[in-house]
Amino acid sequence: MAIAFFAPQSVPAAWIKAEMAPIMFASLVFFLLMGYPVAFSLSALGLLYAIAGIELGLFTPNLLQALPNRMFGIMENDTLLAIPFFTFMGLILERSGMAEDLLDTIGQLFGPLPGGLAYAVVFVGALLAATTGVVAASVISMGLISLPIMLRYGYDRKLASGVIAASGTLAQIIPPSLVLIVLADQLGRSVGDMYKGAIFPGLVLTGLYVGYVLSRTILNPSCAPALPPEARQLKEDDGSAGYTSLLVLVVAVVVIALGLSHFLEWEGIWAWAAAGLVAYAVALANRILKLGILSRLGQQVVIVMMPPLALIFLVLGTIFIGLATPTEGGAMGATGALLLAIANRRLSFDLLKQAMDTTAKLTAFVVFILVGARVFSLSFYGVNGDLWVEHLLLALPGGAIGFLIVVNILIFLLAFFLDFFELAFIIIPLLAKPAESLGIDLIWFGVLLGVNMQTSFMHPPFGFALFYLRSVAPDGKYVDKVTGRTMDGVTTAEIYWGAIPFVFVQVIMVAIVIAFPGLVTAGLDDGPKVDPSKVKIELQAPPNEEPAPPPVFK
Repeated sequence: MAIAFFAPQSVPAAWIKAEMAPIMFASLVFFLLMGYPVAFSLSALGLLYAIAGIELGLFTPNLLQALPNRMFGIMENDTLLAIPFFTFMGLILERSGMAEDLLDTIGQLFGPLPGGLAYAVVFVGALLAATTGVVAASVISMGLISLPIMLRYGYDRKLASGVIAASGTLAQIIPPSLVLIVLADQLGRSVGDMYKGAIFPGLVLTGLYVGYVLSRTILNPSCAPALPPEARQLKEDDGSAGYTSLLVLVVAVVVIALGLSHFLEWEGIWAWAAAGLVAYAVALANRILKLGILSRLGQQVVIVMMPPLALIFLVLGTIFIGLATPTEGGAMGATGALLLAIANRRLSFDLLKQAMDTTAKLTAFVVFILVGARVFSLSFYGVNGDLWVEHLLLALPGGAIGFLIVVNILIFLLAFFLDFFELAFIIIPLLAKPAESLGIDLIWFGVLLGVNMQTSFMHPPFGFALFYLRSVAPDGKYVDKVTGRTMDGVTTAEIYWGAIPFVFVQVIMVAIVIAFPGLVTAGLDDGPKVDPSKVKIELQAPPNEEPAPPPVFK
């Protein structure tokens, strides 16, 4: 009999039957640590333990009849369509020249400050995160453009490597992040609400990165020197930096936006969009007509900043004001990225082919993992694995706080070996029900886990952001193209050591989100939340009348 295969004489069948859920989970962890492909490990183990469960009498073969419906459920999930749209948008923008223009211009803006190039990397990392949503695109772009410049002007190699890798991972938590789409899908919540909840934590984390760079420059100014005067290409003929006209224009934009919002009662986002268009028109007129009302720095900053800000409005603005769903916003973002590439004369057939090829590969990767997760979870739920996990987590001391501490430590440790897609599809569905049982808001819980899973890109030695940076960082001695000097490259150890302080910053951010949940919930709508499963409809008799007798069915 097949039962003899699953339960030899040395291992009683009753024990296997009682402990099937932990055996399944331990088997999955073992195969993942052995390096087997995640999607195929999930599918194979799911089918193997389904046969075992049927032979042991844990469930009937009828359970497997739900498998086709689960596969069709994946194909019918409109939310997952946003993944290829945002991936394609990020890949097009990576090659459209936007990152180069941003890094060059913002580097000139902050260049006179100690650590100015590092501040520019953090700022541009946040902008790229809000436009591309893809970590690889951000890290590779900034590694190719900013790292040689930072090394040229004497930046500490560990600080330069760490700030580039960490700023690239902001695409993990700042909308339109791919991981937030997956988390919303797995937790059964709206992608729009997940995006709204992640805005403030993403901005706070950006501020923490800036604060770390500031502290390093205060304690050791030589680790991140200011740009020398000869490297400041946008200064005026009289030697001035040109900040005054830029500051006046920023004040004018604020006044116009507040005026439109207050006197004409425009929606805030439309008022700011109109004010931005006015500033862009002024900068273009100043460049074309040689008006001289803006400095070179002010003109360049406005012209370079407006296209990505317009793309952010096109994607996130339309989602937040309710004009578009996240999937529709992703489609508009992909269209906007194509238009931006055309405007910069970077669009070509080869670029389209590369972008579509990479998008198809990533989408297939995600769908295969999701298919494997559905197969595994069907068998896992069949042996009451979800109840085993729920009882295990709810029995932790400390209630909700104890649950959050253990879960975040678990996610942090698993992130050493699994990427965020694998964590989201395998672990997160098991945590949703216990979290909801403890009264934890799942939007807040999803954003918290998103911040935690961001560390998976920074963990030495398996962090993907570190691998992306290693692939483009100079290794060994090289000749600087501008100065002609022979420079030392960046070692792998320097990249790893540079990442560690930023991992600690991310852990601090996790603690901040737990301590101040309003950072997430403040961005959500305050409307009443109604659970349809708890709605009760009661029929009452009219006043002063006897209640009608119950109907009789024949």
